[in-house]
Amino acid sequence: MVPSAVTLLAPVALAVGLDLAVAEPPRRVHPVALFGTLVGRFDREWTHPRLVGVAVALGLPLAAAAVCGGVVWVAAAHGPRVAGVPVAAVAAAAVVCFSVASLRMLLDVTGEVVAETETDPDAARESVRALVGRDPADLSPAALRSAAVESAAENLADGFVAPLGWFVAGATGAVAVAATGALPEAGAVGATAAVAGRAAIAESALVAGVAAAAWVKAVNTLDSMLGYRSKPVGRASALLDDAAMFLPARVAACCLAVAARSPESLRRARSLAREPASPNSGWPMATAAAALGVRLEKPGAYVLDGGPEPPSPAAARDAVRLVAVGGGVALALAGAWLLALAGVIAWS
Repeated sequence: MVPSAVTLLAPVALAVGLDLAVAEPPRRVHPVALFGTLVGRFDREWTHPRLVGVAVALGLPLAAAAVCGGVVWVAAAHGPRVAGVPVAAVAAAAVVCFSVASLRMLLDVTGEVVAETETDPDAARESVRALVGRDPADLSPAALRSAAVESAAENLADGFVAPLGWFVAGATGAVAVAATGALPEAGAVGATAAVAGRAAIAESALVAGVAAAAWVKAVNTLDSMLGYRSKPVGRASALLDDAAMFLPARVAACCLAVAARSPESLRRARSLAREPASPNSGWPMATAAAALGVRLEKPGAYVLDGGPEPPSPAAARDAVRLVAVGGGVALALAGAWLLALAGVIAWS
């Protein structure tokens, strides 16, 4: 079980460690930024925008998944092994996971905006542009804190829970497919061949997990760049993102409720989550609003009445801590699942 567990868990642990240490790769070599540059070439007028949009929504995320998964596969096939662990593949997978799943930067920027609302609202209006797309020029300090808290809760789902969850889903799917292949028993082919077979399953799970995480990050990036009503080319991307984020948004809401030790916040979120136009973003935002007892509002779009007042500076700081702990809950759940998956591989 140990080699399989290390193969599946080490990339996630290393990615989280890198995130805590350096927050983000340099932008000039950031895979998501490079992917965004590619997406930008399709952000223009087309004769048949919906047809182009479908091709982009289907093709670009699959290409991202193939490239990232392919790099890990090559590293597993030709890289060195230590105690049965494909160390080059683990390192490559960690780099991909670090690139597509981010939490520290979100927490840092949110905390910065909250602090600036007390000392320099103009600076807060500038800083909040990294979190939200709305025009912050006329937002009061309380409205700026609301925008920051909303974005922190939503991006917990988009930027951390979704890549982590899809990594787990991809790895699980690969193990399930391998199980249908009916591997020979160790006694029939020898212990060495049995160990090699289990290692192959673990490596396939790693490749599939990385590919799935890269795919969902690409889908989310497409939606963030093209998925607006004013851009017909982004219609397919927006619909695909809605489908891909359906479970991660609700899992993120559950993680926030656990972090707040408030099951009631999740119950209240069921009705509040319908307020935003998105079928998904309302869930983590509404859960955060209910858990913190604050009102989160995007003027002209929605009001999430978790409480009578917008976030105070203290409540907004609590929101940063809530999102951080919610990310920890998600990480613990993913780690437990991957450890169980390694056990399944060991007994296959």
